Amino acid sequence: MVVRGRRASILVRATVLRCGVGSPPEPTSYSRISVFQELAIISLVLYGPGKARFENRPVPSLKDAHDVIIRISYVGVCGSDVHFWTDGGFARKVSEDQPLVMGHEASGIVRSIGPDVTLLKPGDRVAIEPGFSCRRCKQCKDGRYNLCPKMKFAADPPLTQGTLSRFFSIPEDFAYKIPDSLSLEEAVLVEPLAVAVHGIRLAGLEVGQRVLVQGSGTIGLLTAAVAKAYGAKQVYITDVNLDKIKFAKKYLECSAFIPDLGSTPEENAARFKTETGLDDGVDAVIECTGVEASTQTGLLALSAGGVLVQVGLGKPVQAIPIHAMSEKEIVLKTSFRYGPGDYEIALELLESGKVSVRPLISSITPFEKATEAWEKTRKGKGIKNLIRGVQD
Repeated sequence: MVVRGRRASILVRATVLRCGVGSPPEPTSYSRISVFQELAIISLVLYGPGKARFENRPVPSLKDAHDVIIRISYVGVCGSDVHFWTDGGFARKVSEDQPLVMGHEASGIVRSIGPDVTLLKPGDRVAIEPGFSCRRCKQCKDGRYNLCPKMKFAADPPLTQGTLSRFFSIPEDFAYKIPDSLSLEEAVLVEPLAVAVHGIRLAGLEVGQRVLVQGSGTIGLLTAAVAKAYGAKQVYITDVNLDKIKFAKKYLECSAFIPDLGSTPEENAARFKTETGLDDGVDAVIECTGVEASTQTGLLALSAGGVLVQVGLGKPVQAIPIHAMSEKEIVLKTSFRYGPGDYEIALELLESGKVSVRPLISSITPFEKATEAWEKTRKGKGIKNLIRGVQD
């Protein structure tokens, strides 16, 4: 039932970026905004580096008979969110003329459904797959909808708005009902877990194989966890951050390797083989940092016929040791987000208990202080910081 005229207040934090080069965004003042429930919704909108505003936005409508409207419960902070916060985006940037509602990792509760919806009902708790495709192009018809050139991905400039809002509209088959055993906080991590699942599936991982995961951020940790769930005999994880390595060893109960930033990729790969006793190298490498030297080290750490899956995104152009790869028939694959079946597998791994994401949740920040969660992540505090949805 629509309650017209009942007012809700939310304490809002405005933010600015200092003028100095490299200065981080810092909070300034607080103001109070009142909104009419159901007539307008509060959203966190980014106008440029360090320029976030809380604004009233129209309530999303059911544009298609198969759409559902989700009341957002929690939103996760991703590294890409931080990049938007500090730099305004990647190739496409937000601006004063084309601002953007941020957020893409999210969970929530179904509020309303279109007349042809059959998979969900109001009240269902869901994990959101934040990118939906055109369903008509060659990539979609080939079963690789994640490569759809007309993909609408949450918080993608200039027009696709994100999930840091009270409500979010999406096709029903991109909202996944979660089991009773999974909390809405944990459901936020289905999105990065699906990224990990996609990478492991691309690697063609088999039971008993040896896997090196490079990077122990959220994606790296979950990739290593999925590798173990898929039956990897040995899983190794790397990072240059000692605190992250300490957490990874406790969370995964696996071996860790710390690259020497002063050494060459050849030297680090050789030391990895010596320290692990794997003279022939590992069967698969999942590279989750996007750092050029890390990719080079991973390729050199592979056994003959091994495969490296590039999950992390870094510089647009990077060098690879093509001679060494050719001599050992190394396979290099790239991975982009997630595709058919990845969300379902991620949920199965969570429901079965083969993967746990609860230990990765480091903090939950109120919606009205959302930029503080971005700042925590920018400063490297915690593993996965969440933002609670708008409260009544």
